[in-house]
Amino acid sequence: MSKKVLLFANLGSPDSTQVKDVRRYLSQFLMDPRVIDIPYLLRLLLVRGIISPLRAFSSAQKYKTIWTEEGSPLIIYTKALAALVEQEANMPCYVCMRYGNPSAADTMELIEKEHPDLEEMILIPLYPHYAMSSFETAVEHVRDIYKQKDRKFSLQVVPPFFKNEEYIDVLTESIRPYVQDPFDLLIFSYHGIPERHVRKTDMTGKHCLKCDNCCEVESQAHTTCYRHQVKTTTELVRDKLGVPAEKVMFSFQSRLGKDEWLKPYTAKTLEELPKQGIKRLVICSPAFVSDCLETLEEIHEEGMEIFMENGGESFVAIPCLNTRPDWVSSMVKITQTAK
Repeated sequence: MSKKVLLFANLGSPDSTQVKDVRRYLSQFLMDPRVIDIPYLLRLLLVRGIISPLRAFSSAQKYKTIWTEEGSPLIIYTKALAALVEQEANMPCYVCMRYGNPSAADTMELIEKEHPDLEEMILIPLYPHYAMSSFETAVEHVRDIYKQKDRKFSLQVVPPFFKNEEYIDVLTESIRPYVQDPFDLLIFSYHGIPERHVRKTDMTGKHCLKCDNCCEVESQAHTTCYRHQVKTTTELVRDKLGVPAEKVMFSFQSRLGKDEWLKPYTAKTLEELPKQGIKRLVICSPAFVSDCLETLEEIHEEGMEIFMENGGESFVAIPCLNTRPDWVSSMVKITQTAK
């Protein structure tokens, strides 16, 4: 029996494309107070009374456009990554989802059953950047389950790897083939979050979005600042690619509701770029390490449609890292940063 195991955590997916399964998934996801951070009763009314019933059907239709015979791409890629890392690291690897299945609770029970002498569990949240609605909620959820029993093993967590050299190198090489041909702009499209989330995770309470050039001014707040971290990833990869600064930008996708989210918005940007003479576009989604609804449907399909209908001529969407061999090898090294 192994004394140490790796546990990969990703966002999750509905069990199927049936409306009832999508509605259940949306409710679980959006009822998370770190996703929609309003009082419980208001959140309950909003999510189960309005959002889930209204969005379940349309979301189910979107999932159908990316679903495979084996199921959800995100689940498939995450399990495949874990299996490959297990082979290379020679260490048992498991997978859990923050929402949906396989759940963290069921997976932890399985691990304890299969490894009764376990001494250490290393949690790897598959989010390169810190955000309360992704990295933080995944970690705290697993920690809560861990604390429910008197566990004999320790729990260590791999921190956000947004500037980890291994990650930056692999991300750079995943993009490089797509910028060899002439292009006008390379967009890094990150999952969006409300501006208030950035302020909430500011441990200083006075830096993020509260001072000029807050992402450039050194601060302890950057440890948990999503905007600073995605900006850092973008600039590190840009420099390694050798692409001029004026041909690279980052934007934020997947906005929900009418609150102010981090800008610029990807969809709006894709609509406006052709009018500015940007006709040949390359786009990647580094907030996701596994292709999913937000990349395959929102960017590869909807994003391309928006750009081309507004006068674009070439739209190239880059796949996520998924199960690239160099990503598998890098993951093995990244797991060693757990603390």
